[in-house]
Amino acid sequence: MNRLFLIISPLLFLCGCTQRQETTPTYFDDIDTEGLVTQDTVGTKERDEQIAKELEYYLDRHNVRDEGFDMVIRYAEDGDSTQAIYLPKGRAMARNLMHWQHGRRQGKGVTTDRQGRLIIGMFNADTLVSGIRMDEKGIYAGMMNSAMEACGHGSYRSVDGSFYEGHWQHDQREGFGFSVSTAHLKAGQWSRDAFRGERMHYTSERIYGIDISRYQHEIGRRRFPIDWAHLRITNMGRRISSQRVDGDANYPVSFVYIKSTQGATITNRYFATDYQNARKHNIRVGAYHFFTVGKDAREQAHYFLKNTQFKKGDLPPMLDIEPTDAMIRKGGGPKKMFSDIRTWINIVERATHTRPLLYVNQRFINMYLDMAPDLKEKYLFWIARYGEYKPDVRLALWQLSDCGRVKGIQGDVDLNVFNGYQIHWDDFLSEETIK
Repeated sequence: MNRLFLIISPLLFLCGCTQRQETTPTYFDDIDTEGLVTQDTVGTKERDEQIAKELEYYLDRHNVRDEGFDMVIRYAEDGDSTQAIYLPKGRAMARNLMHWQHGRRQGKGVTTDRQGRLIIGMFNADTLVSGIRMDEKGIYAGMMNSAMEACGHGSYRSVDGSFYEGHWQHDQREGFGFSVSTAHLKAGQWSRDAFRGERMHYTSERIYGIDISRYQHEIGRRRFPIDWAHLRITNMGRRISSQRVDGDANYPVSFVYIKSTQGATITNRYFATDYQNARKHNIRVGAYHFFTVGKDAREQAHYFLKNTQFKKGDLPPMLDIEPTDAMIRKGGGPKKMFSDIRTWINIVERATHTRPLLYVNQRFINMYLDMAPDLKEKYLFWIARYGEYKPDVRLALWQLSDCGRVKGIQGDVDLNVFNGYQIHWDDFLSEETIK
């Protein structure tokens, strides 16, 4: 009890709850919780500018049909409103800081949990149901369970300026929520306090495309042509829930990437024909090279340029980077790999006057990409991550399925979606294609 008094007394004094000259009792919702978060690892102005940029990027690439858009835009326009919602109403006077009814706490109250965190909340039948909880790391505002854990809807504002609003379970982010910090904005599904990714809603407003190689022409010993005049995406693949698709999938193919070369010795025998047919049917087309780690990067770049067609309006060349850990070690390690990637990029970029795209998978990003911050900053990425959860990094294209179905093509097809809507696609075609 003495410990609780020592914690509450300074707060009551700040709130005007104790006797001092020329002061009057204030209200719970007048408590300046903003002032209780004083430490910051980044300058406040710089931090706010970075967070504003993250919000701007998110809102520019999403619309009202995207899950959580309303929550993000409300935060962008009004800031954190949850503290005002969950801070108990009424005068913050000493005599009404703890209500009792039949020997149980009822209504407004102040307490601490087992970790010593100060809580100002609402009790019902001796059980805390909501409020704000403060410690040296930040402030939680929201619903709570009988163990005084965050449970249900709530938000958390950290001393470093980062913010999360969404669903909680046993003090961990669980279910839908969004967080924003100086590094990134994440809006989507969380599990055990870890972000799984954004769940996209598939509609006709999206820009879809495919990538193909000889495997779309050859199944076993059988050979198949592509019916370019009737291409339509008819199934998103087994990993995509039908609940995320607006009606039945029936989307046009807006772009296609065709494998041209691999290493310095392998070409796709179908490239030239597929390339001409795609252009003939007004489908935006690009070419890609499958990179062989450990092989001469200069030789690979020139081999790609020699065996690939490029015309005005084509999508930027793409470098497909899919090595295993063993391949990277055998090829000289990550440093050597990134040096070779830069060599390939520089040669192709000079020849085509266009920034190449870099195609990688989610694991490659997690394991290696931080070792090459220059590439991460300068180039656009195409990320392979199969399933419902869109990668939580900035990207140009997302390969979401390796088992989609496309009318006009036999067998499974890789499906891709552009990160944005028509206005962003138009900008991409204007700024990033071959001139």
